Amino acid sequence: MKIKKEITISICVIVALCLLFLGIDFLKGVNVFKPANYYTATYTNVNGLAVSAPVTLNGFKVGLVRSIEYQYDNPGHVAVELSLDKELKLPVGSKAVIVCDMLGTATVQLELTANKEFYPVGSEVESETASGLMDSVSKDLMPNIAEIFPKVDSLLTSINKLVSDPAVIASVKRLDAITANLESTTNSLNKSVKSLPVLMSGVNSTVDNVNRLTGNLAEVSEDLKSCPLDSTLQNIQQTTENLRMLTQELNNPNSTLGLLMKDPELYNNLNNTVKSLDSLFVDIKKSPKRYINIKLL
Repeated sequence: MKIKKEITISICVIVALCLLFLGIDFLKGVNVFKPANYYTATYTNVNGLAVSAPVTLNGFKVGLVRSIEYQYDNPGHVAVELSLDKELKLPVGSKAVIVCDMLGTATVQLELTANKEFYPVGSEVESETASGLMDSVSKDLMPNIAEIFPKVDSLLTSINKLVSDPAVIASVKRLDAITANLESTTNSLNKSVKSLPVLMSGVNSTVDNVNRLTGNLAEVSEDLKSCPLDSTLQNIQQTTENLRMLTQELNNPNSTLGLLMKDPELYNNLNNTVKSLDSLFVDIKKSPKRYINIKLL
């Protein structure tokens, strides 16, 4: 009776250990009932690769990381056991590359070759650790940033000098004055715009006056059309011709008018005659009886 209890307890312990083992593998993502091929890859840096991390091929999960062990007999190296699908065969020269995503999660990506020979199951495949985002930042970006910092420092120094330059400060003050002038000009324009209706009324009245003047000019033009301009012009032309002939007569010394205008003897005779008449009139005034006889009947 005692022996049966011990056998029962032993069986229960064994079953519990099996269930525990299977449960641990299940939690790790290992399907113990699915056949798989195992390969080994050795790395000097696994970049935080964890057990049960997916193994992908062209983005498709074809297995997982079975175990990760540090090789104490080969310091600096870590052995990673890969559990792959039974149907997958690795050509010779294929690589198991550890890749980190943006969040820092490491996975294994398989890069297959076109070789017709395949690795035996359980053999070691070529390994490689791809540079992560932070590695790229530290290797490529940080040196460039380190080179930029002195330039940024010199740029900030130049900006400080420029900002503290009295000429720049004076320019800013001038800009303030210009802005104030622009504001006053804008206000003046606003006032001018407000006074536009009054101005437009004046313009309208002026336009009306111009229209009236144009109408009057049109009437005058009609009156001028009705006037005998041709005959008037002919009379003016004839009068001008007569004046021209008279001027020629006056300028001709042989003509009668020319002699009257230019003969000095005639002038002197006329002058003497006028003097004689003047003396005669004076004498008549003094002695009228000498020249006038009045008889009374």
